[in-house]
Amino acid sequence: MPVGTAGTVKGVHRNFLIHQDDINADIILGNTYHLYLRPGLDVLKKAGGIHGFSNWNRPVLTDSGGYQVYSLSGTRKLSDEGVKFASHIDGSPHLFTPEKVIDIQRIIGADIIMAFDECTPYPCTFSDAQKSMDLTHRWLDRCCKRFYETEPLYGHDQALMPIIQGSVYDDLRKQSAEYVLNHDAQGYAIGGLSVGESHEDMYRITELLCEILPPEKPRYLMGVGTPENILHSISLGIDMFDCVMPTRNGRNGTIFTHEGIINIKNKQWADDFSPLDSLLCPEYSKAYVRHLFQSGEMLGPILGSIQNLRFYLWLVRQARQRILVGDFHIWKQSILKTVNQKRS
Repeated sequence: MPVGTAGTVKGVHRNFLIHQDDINADIILGNTYHLYLRPGLDVLKKAGGIHGFSNWNRPVLTDSGGYQVYSLSGTRKLSDEGVKFASHIDGSPHLFTPEKVIDIQRIIGADIIMAFDECTPYPCTFSDAQKSMDLTHRWLDRCCKRFYETEPLYGHDQALMPIIQGSVYDDLRKQSAEYVLNHDAQGYAIGGLSVGESHEDMYRITELLCEILPPEKPRYLMGVGTPENILHSISLGIDMFDCVMPTRNGRNGTIFTHEGIINIKNKQWADDFSPLDSLLCPEYSKAYVRHLFQSGEMLGPILGSIQNLRFYLWLVRQARQRILVGDFHIWKQSILKTVNQKRS
């Protein structure tokens, strides 16, 4: 899912996101915390929710804001009630409770909404991870109660997805998975990974949980990741991903191509008139895109973002086809040698 934190995928026009020959994203991600603060719930409700406000007629998933509140560790106060925090925009005080987060996401109108959770920091002790997980479970109960006693506002269904926590501790992750399964949701998310732990820990926990979660329901690994992370996680049983990496890296000149990774700002591309990506972006040369970055032209970061989104969605669609054909694992080993190659 391309990340559209504030109701837009940064620097990418919606026509590029939906055009069959460009990115053609089936779903994008928004963020409860950011949309709540700006433009605010009054504006979103008057507009008919995020779909009407942004003129996006495909699915949207909203993160509950738990990760953003987690990242505001210096300006938040956590309790069983919820989280008090100061806005990063103007310092104004706010309170997120599980009930309020559901109400906010009802007003935003996303198709998939996430339960409010506490994202466990890494590293943390077993005891702290357990306390955090237990809090997330109590909040989940309240989220579900509020969800089932309220209705969608804009005439389309909404699905609530719980989040599994437990840091890197196998026992806690098993407990959390079993707890969320009691809520019989339409899909299940794995949170609290890609926060500083090793790739080995991330893959171990992912594999453990995929052995527990039902295969017929979507499994969402939140905030992941690199092409290698994604392909390895698919092989373990993950279905859904989101990450800011494609657009963030693209804005900074790191370009993913089907032939490897390039830093388009490097001088070696100054007179390279070959396509930025012969398969995915044949219309612009490396020299031209480098020139845009060197000149401070906003089109440079835009093209970098578009190329990276094209690449990521091409990669996962190739993975889907290879799964259907039956040679995914062979293809994965081959493609990783190419797409991980740094061409400087």
